[in-house]
Amino acid sequence: MPSVSMTVNGKAVSGNVEERTLLVQFLREHLRLTGTHVGCDTSQCGACVVHVDGKSVKSCTLLALALEGANVLTIEGLAEPNGPLHPMQEAFRQNHGLQCGYCTPGMIMSAIDIVRRKGHELDERTIREELDGNICRCTGYHNIVKSIAAGAKAMAQGGAPRQAAE
Repeated sequence: MPSVSMTVNGKAVSGNVEERTLLVQFLREHLRLTGTHVGCDTSQCGACVVHVDGKSVKSCTLLALALEGANVLTIEGLAEPNGPLHPMQEAFRQNHGLQCGYCTPGMIMSAIDIVRRKGHELDERTIREELDGNICRCTGYHNIVKSIAAGAKAMAQGGAPRQAAE
């Protein structure tokens, strides 16, 4: 089997994989990073979103071998193991931006990418448009949108978000 090497959450990793192994499989099955979820097997839901070389991607659409030398960030790598949550994670917690939690890692990773591309002052319309491709079957998105707006502002301030106004 071919070998692949990359950096995941700041650590050099490598592994022997079948040529058809997807990034999401490599993360979950080889590295045991199970925060990245498989929700649909058709790249429609966004539960598998991670960052590759600083950009948001659906990890179910990429072959692990194609990422030789890449820098991958998963939900597990956002915050230090014993440190505070990333501001976007804290915003989701404070604003009840999750229910069952299955879509949450992908939503958070997508949200951080939205902030990177669109800035820290996000209106509801922009957030909802940018979340196209991320499905939540529980919340109706209201608290997810509030969480992303609060998280974006907190990221600008470099600290923890405050609970968004109703």
